[in-house]
Amino acid sequence: MSAPIRVALVEDEPRTRAGLAAEIGSDPQLHVVGDFASMEEAWPSILVQPPDVLLQDLGLPGLSGIDGIRRYRARHPQALVLVLTVFGDDRHVFEAICAGASGYLLKDTPPERLRGAIRELVAGGAPISPGIARRILTIFQRFPSAPAAAELSPRELEVLRALVLGHSYKTAAGVLGLSLDTVRFHVRSIYAKLHVHSKSEAVVAAIRRGLV
Repeated sequence: MSAPIRVALVEDEPRTRAGLAAEIGSDPQLHVVGDFASMEEAWPSILVQPPDVLLQDLGLPGLSGIDGIRRYRARHPQALVLVLTVFGDDRHVFEAICAGASGYLLKDTPPERLRGAIRELVAGGAPISPGIARRILTIFQRFPSAPAAAELSPRELEVLRALVLGHSYKTAAGVLGLSLDTVRFHVRSIYAKLHVHSKSEAVVAAIRRGLV
């Protein structure tokens, strides 16, 4: 049996934090390695020994959740950050993704879905609440078309859209009717053309350039 996924929590409301720790800890595949009330409190632990997944709120005392994600990812570029927040507006969604969030869930997410989202994130997915996925598409639609879009083929744009909506390579292949190897081929091409090295960086590049 593989080792449990190590999860750290950053949530300033004590009862909510305790509830999340209990919900996550009830899954034998997950293990809560720390729960903190602020990013400052979390730093000594997560910077030295990053968890497999950092689950964090955005509305935090002291350093904001957005800045916390940005600084954490600057120190650990491959870190996985799953946002869990009440904020579903365009500004918070956009800024969290640009900062490096790997997934974005609202706090009304059922416990079973939250536990599944953590496993999904580690497996290569980008879990996003359905309403947030729609907001991301709305954000895209407000950006003017950019010449950079011509760099990507129509199929590459379809793959990029699937990744933005939270699909893993496997589920993107199913939705688009492609083989897993074909999706991986297109993803490598997308990364090379956009000069990025991860899924979250590709999403940021897509937003900034007005792609998809």
